[in-house]
Amino acid sequence: MRCERAGFGIRDSGFGKAAARERVSRRSKGKTPLRKLLAGVALAAFAMPALALPAGRVDSGDTAWMLTACVLVLMMTLPGIALFYGGMVRAKNLLSVMMQCLACMVLATLVWVVCGYSLAFSTLGMQAGTTGWHSFVGGWDRALLIGLTPNSVHGDVPDSVFVLFQLGFAAITPALIVGAWVGRMKFSAMLWFTGLWLLLAYAPLAHMVWSGPGALLADSGVIDFAGGTVVHINAGVAGLVACLVIGKRRGWPRTHMPPHHLGYTVLGTSLLWLGWFGFNAGSAIAADGSAGMAMLTTQIAAAAAAFGWTAVEWITHKRASVLGTASGVVAGLVAVTPAAGTCGPGGALVIGLVTGIVCFFTASRLKYRLGYDDTLDVFGVHAIAGILGALLTGPFAAHGLGGFGNVGSAWWQLWIQAKGVAFTIAWSALASWLILKVIDRTLGLRVDAEQELTGLDLAQHGEQAYNLS
Repeated sequence: MRCERAGFGIRDSGFGKAAARERVSRRSKGKTPLRKLLAGVALAAFAMPALALPAGRVDSGDTAWMLTACVLVLMMTLPGIALFYGGMVRAKNLLSVMMQCLACMVLATLVWVVCGYSLAFSTLGMQAGTTGWHSFVGGWDRALLIGLTPNSVHGDVPDSVFVLFQLGFAAITPALIVGAWVGRMKFSAMLWFTGLWLLLAYAPLAHMVWSGPGALLADSGVIDFAGGTVVHINAGVAGLVACLVIGKRRGWPRTHMPPHHLGYTVLGTSLLWLGWFGFNAGSAIAADGSAGMAMLTTQIAAAAAAFGWTAVEWITHKRASVLGTASGVVAGLVAVTPAAGTCGPGGALVIGLVTGIVCFFTASRLKYRLGYDDTLDVFGVHAIAGILGALLTGPFAAHGLGGFGNVGSAWWQLWIQAKGVAFTIAWSALASWLILKVIDRTLGLRVDAEQELTGLDLAQHGEQAYNLS
């Protein structure tokens, strides 16, 4: 969606540039630099006329579907991820995990409104082949959602609906990372990390993939229909970096730390599965055949991955676990996310089956072999499934393998996807490491040994999930 400069200036009559500068200067005398900055932000947000955003015809059917998709995507964070993760932790950390998911929703909403959406989706000055910083991140022309009116549109749905839909993605992505550091990260550090990470890692990647011609990865031909790279690889790599920087839980892996309530996890899985139809099919931004195919491929991949994970677990451990099957479902949903709009049913079946088998080993074996304590397998499931899905999107988008993508050679598209995956890993790892190191040297990342032993419910929030009296 291209935004025009028309109307985005302070008019000279009655409130001209010179008069505006005089007023700001007069009001800011004696104020601190911070108060001057806040005054400037307020002036920009509320005194300026709105941007002249394009107005167009709204399709009521597409809008109705996208409103529904918004609700489904928002539901994935609360209560979906909160229950899915909450059931897998020890009882003394249940409220802590749920509070962090709740905080992600609150903080992501505020960051998105203030500048996150603008940094991700502003296309001012962009066109195919754009070079410079515009190809990496958007501008500030949509900060505080300037120009958003009931009549502005994105395609044939209201612009406000598109903003809300993308907000749901921005909220769930840092909530996924929470699973990597369960039981050992300060709540204050988590808040700072989430806010900075959304600005430095998430918004630029969203811009590079989804903002259209002129964006780095979009111009490279990378296909990411609904967030395999932007959401899942990004979050999974950040989770790995976080658990490496913070360190292992005390007692891991010698001490057995089983899930305290797998019923919550199954309920969370069910809500995630349902919400994922909005996540993937909603990314068509229309109620059309692309959305219908994305919904079908999402269902197929989730079931295939759950089957693959459960089969391998049954062969390996002579049983099928509830946690394993639930994890398989999520792995399949993650893997099909980048491919949902371009692969066919057969491609979704293969993507899901392969991902379920591979993620069983990465979640149950890899972290023990390499010695990193990724508490709830954010890297082992989300990053690995996201990588597999992004890579397999290449061949299965080709018409020769039943896909519907606008690609040439299946293997050339695989190479393009591989470059996109490598770039995403590097970007997320570097941004996450820098943010974590800065926070560690200032606030500190980790709670002390006593708080970790007590549990973060009591230590950080002064509350307990269960009152046993």
